[in-house]
Amino acid sequence: MPETSQLDLATVLGKAIALLLAFRAEDEAVSLAELAERTSFPKTTVHRLAGQLVSARLLATSTRGYRLGSGLFELGMRASPERGLLEVAVPFMQDLYARTQETVHLGVLDGTEVVYVSKIGGHRQAASPSRIGGRMPLYCTAIGKALLASSADGFIGELLSGPLPRRTPHTIVAPGMLRRQLDKVADDGVAFEFEESTIGIACLGAPILDRDEAPLAAISVTGPTTRFRPTQHVAAVRAAAAGVTSTLARRSLIVELRPTSAVHQSSD
Repeated sequence: MPETSQLDLATVLGKAIALLLAFRAEDEAVSLAELAERTSFPKTTVHRLAGQLVSARLLATSTRGYRLGSGLFELGMRASPERGLLEVAVPFMQDLYARTQETVHLGVLDGTEVVYVSKIGGHRQAASPSRIGGRMPLYCTAIGKALLASSADGFIGELLSGPLPRRTPHTIVAPGMLRRQLDKVADDGVAFEFEESTIGIACLGAPILDRDEAPLAAISVTGPTTRFRPTQHVAAVRAAAAGVTSTLARRSLIVELRPTSAVHQSSD
């Protein structure tokens, strides 16, 4: 996600993007005054831009203020890589949920964070901070460590050399210890988290790789430490990630082997 510092706020487009980026994952509705404070724009500017974004269905109004509109969701679902990933991964996620009866996540790498793009959980799902469209650090989540361990050495070294804020008393913030854990994740194909991002939560994740062994995404299962034992589900999580990986690879190969005319016809 771009930072507002990268935007040209002298343009209408830059201001409109900054206004959209002012919304946080946990927001249900944000007042005009709060949006003006978050963006440092005059209230008149926020009101004018928000009105145009409402007309485009990128924002919507409620009695408590503005919220992100359904038009943004529709645009997001047109993003072909994520859409194709979801089409393939969701059936495997459903199977994994049926096996474990615990919350299943699908996440992708974005900078130094994991962005959750899908989540399946039942009535007794763990009270985790994850939500679709939400973000968490790579270094303290199982799904993030699965992505990180599959990344290039240079990226891993850069992340480990930066600040690693402690989120709980169990967060691993020593670079050497974290590096050794990531090496084991790379060898075993699965990553664990035991209350490193959130107290009371345990998690197990595995990477979904492309044909060059680079991370496309990762899949995980999360549950409360009172009942969830991640080590009991290693085979199931590893198999789900491998299934998504192989299915995506077959689909990619099928498209590449099609005649050019067939590819054009299939996209009409």
